[in-house]
Amino acid sequence: MTTLREGSQERLPTFEQLARLADDAIDIALGAALVAKDVYPTLDVRAVLAHLDEMAAPLLALHLDEQSPLSQAEAVSARFLELGFRGNGDDYYDPKNSLLPDVLERRLGIPITLSIVWCALARRAGVMASGVGFPGHFLVRIDANNGSDLPPIFVDPFESGRLVDESDALTLLRRALGEKAELHASLFAPATSRATLVRLLTNLKAIWATRGDHGRAFVTIDRMVTLLPDDARMLRERAGVSLRLGASELAAHDLARVLELEPLAPDVPQIEERLAALGRAKSASKTVLN
Repeated sequence: MTTLREGSQERLPTFEQLARLADDAIDIALGAALVAKDVYPTLDVRAVLAHLDEMAAPLLALHLDEQSPLSQAEAVSARFLELGFRGNGDDYYDPKNSLLPDVLERRLGIPITLSIVWCALARRAGVMASGVGFPGHFLVRIDANNGSDLPPIFVDPFESGRLVDESDALTLLRRALGEKAELHASLFAPATSRATLVRLLTNLKAIWATRGDHGRAFVTIDRMVTLLPDDARMLRERAGVSLRLGASELAAHDLARVLELEPLAPDVPQIEERLAALGRAKSASKTVLN
């Protein structure tokens, strides 16, 4: 994985440019830092990435790329624990738990942000670490990178990087989905970079919406649409927040796009009615201005 070292003059992409890249070219840590820049406009994104480089530096001498997934997991988790990272169970919905620079500074986070940090450290040391969008609790998967048939190892960064076995995973799953839920292989598939950033933004959106900060909720939904521009559900959400904020033209644009994407959706009549109402309101506004 290529990283941006301190002092590098490589130009950083904007979030929009990052979102246009192929999934395997998206640097998740960079994306998370750019998400935080929406909250902290003066944030030095390059410094955030350099901080991760510094944290990972002691792992480079261990030649982890030559070791088994289990040894890799133990080494990265030991470094993670040494750095003091832990889950913030006391104030889980503090927005700082979802903002990468705050997570790095306070060493506190939620499963997804701590997984982003764990993977960033691991990948800088040559470990094939990926996030896993497990229901209700993001995890990390480590695959062998030497062509061997060793099974993947799973860790839980929220719990200081402890190993996760099948029993642990079943407990997490049933906590999220109920006592009848059963494990299946797809639950352990690596999450794409795009899906990871969308999940991070989904958490932030929920936090801002709960706090009544509709402006910031709009920004997070807008970022989600940037990542998945043809996702009708997200376009509906952005339209709803746009209407709340008085951005009726954007709402109309998004609703019209939903009709294009899902012409047979059950809510089509309601969307058409809303679009007609927005059209009448726009015409009335022009009449008053004239």
